[in-house]
Amino acid sequence: MRECDLLAAILIFAATYLVLAVGRLPGLRLDRTGAAIVGASLMLAFNVLTVDEAFAAVNYDTIILLFGMMIVVANLRLSGFFALASAWVVDHAHGPIVLLSGIVAVAGIFSAFFVNDTMCLVLTPLVLDITRRLGRKPIPYLLAVAMGANIGSVATVTGNPQNMMIGSFSRIPYRTFTAALAPVAAVGLVLTVVVIALVYRAEFRGAPALRVEHRPVRVNRVLLYKSLAVSAGMIVFFFAGWPVPKVALIAGALLLLTRRVKPEKVYREIDWSLLVLFIGLFIVIAGVEKTPLPADLFAAAGRFHIERVVPMSIFAALLSNLVSNVPAVLVFKTFVPHLADPVKAWLTLAMSSTLAGNLTLLGSVANLIVVQRARAEVEITFWEHARAGVPLTILTLAAGVWMLN
Repeated sequence: MRECDLLAAILIFAATYLVLAVGRLPGLRLDRTGAAIVGASLMLAFNVLTVDEAFAAVNYDTIILLFGMMIVVANLRLSGFFALASAWVVDHAHGPIVLLSGIVAVAGIFSAFFVNDTMCLVLTPLVLDITRRLGRKPIPYLLAVAMGANIGSVATVTGNPQNMMIGSFSRIPYRTFTAALAPVAAVGLVLTVVVIALVYRAEFRGAPALRVEHRPVRVNRVLLYKSLAVSAGMIVFFFAGWPVPKVALIAGALLLLTRRVKPEKVYREIDWSLLVLFIGLFIVIAGVEKTPLPADLFAAAGRFHIERVVPMSIFAALLSNLVSNVPAVLVFKTFVPHLADPVKAWLTLAMSSTLAGNLTLLGSVANLIVVQRARAEVEITFWEHARAGVPLTILTLAAGVWMLN
């Protein structure tokens, strides 16, 4: 590669990640997805990559897995399953702390199998309705959704987009991944309840018992049973060792075979911009991999002993809050396979990049989804989130490091 092409690749990579860190390009309506598209296009325009190389750069396992999971979750939502689960929590919550625990458990457990960002989209309006009916302050419970979803998603390959990429890159079996990180998620969910209850102790200390009139939930029973059966089968095949992307895509396809739901309703539930973001970032990273930059990063990482759990966790947490966790994982992709114990390194990266999402409001897409969906009724500021997010991130990362060491 010519020197000018090398320089172009590095500049395109730097500019793309700058927009990812800022969120949008000042003066233009260019968001993170747009930046990934432009960056990928510039890699082709400056001949850093050929069209064939760009196609080869895309990790189709990740795209297929995410697409299939979106279809499955869309059917569960349209069937009324998540509303039914939320109603069950309300009916059995006899006090605010029990309600908080229930919300954390629902957000965390469902996120482990059905993607944390989607759970935040689904649960935020439900939690707003619950707190409105019970006359409770919504912020602690909304933070429980975001933070519980982030932490619960640590547990499995299908918990969040960065775990999906790590699963595809590392080829760690689903059950091995879950056996290593599910305990971290379980401890983290307990810590979430404790930290939020302490930070907002006026909401929970001496609070009276909750009484709310039971409200029936509209459920499409046929779609509900079908969606649950397909989801259960999908999870069984995950643990049985079948290829995760293949199973997710087949599950999604089976749910599209229906006479009860218009396909347009399902397609509206799919986050197309996230899929495009992934494709663009794969191409941008492939362009920079043709430069000496990955080797330089690996050399720098070696000086800090990043093959160890503690340094890896610190670097991943910091980078995840700088540019978000998905782009951060793609940066680590270039040198993790060359470390002494790549399996432990991948697991550490999955743990730290996900838990770091709770550090600040901008640390994960899940946080932003909750804030945006709740904005019409309540404002969650950067500092309001940090009150619980900072101590929770420190505690959960410390627990994760101890459990993986």
